[in-house]
Amino acid sequence: MKKIAAVASLIALGMSTSVAMAEELSPWQVRVRAVHIETANDSDPVGGTGASDRVHVSDKTIPELDISYFFTPNIAAELVLTVPQKHKVYLDGTSVGTFKHLPPTLTLQYHFTPGSTFSPYVGAGVNYTLISKERLLGGAGTLESDSVGLALQAGVDFKLDKNWSLNFDIKRVQIRSDLYLDGDKISKLKIDPYLIGVGVGYRF
Repeated sequence: MKKIAAVASLIALGMSTSVAMAEELSPWQVRVRAVHIETANDSDPVGGTGASDRVHVSDKTIPELDISYFFTPNIAAELVLTVPQKHKVYLDGTSVGTFKHLPPTLTLQYHFTPGSTFSPYVGAGVNYTLISKERLLGGAGTLESDSVGLALQAGVDFKLDKNWSLNFDIKRVQIRSDLYLDGDKISKLKIDPYLIGVGVGYRF
């Protein structure tokens, strides 16, 4: 009877240890970041003549939610989410309207030292930007409705304990759109922003 009790105790201990390890190695992580969007502001000549880069899209600081899943301690996928963001558009320094964009981004990351307090990573993936509610050039201007492009990423986690961490992250995202006036294309915009973010993360 004592042997049976001892075996049962060992099994229970093994199960509790396995549960603890599973909890410690949970693959899910969420981060909340404040992100500054700094646009490239490259554009073709308006109407095909004159100088380039006359059209500018405003910079902006936005809230961001990021969900990561770790396939291994080193390899993770991160989905970047936010709400539609409103930007101003300028032509030769004069405001000509606004538009909204929603830019979810998915990257595959490599974490170099996942077990360390200071844990840098790099990533690459794809961005899909949905452009809507354009109010440009007195209502006569529109933008191409969406953009698909590459995303590059580098960052670092500074672990406070096994669950919480501070995060610094920078991305370069490829966002392109054509500008139309009364249905005719008058310029091509290369927005291609840097997304510079700081935030806090929680590993479940």
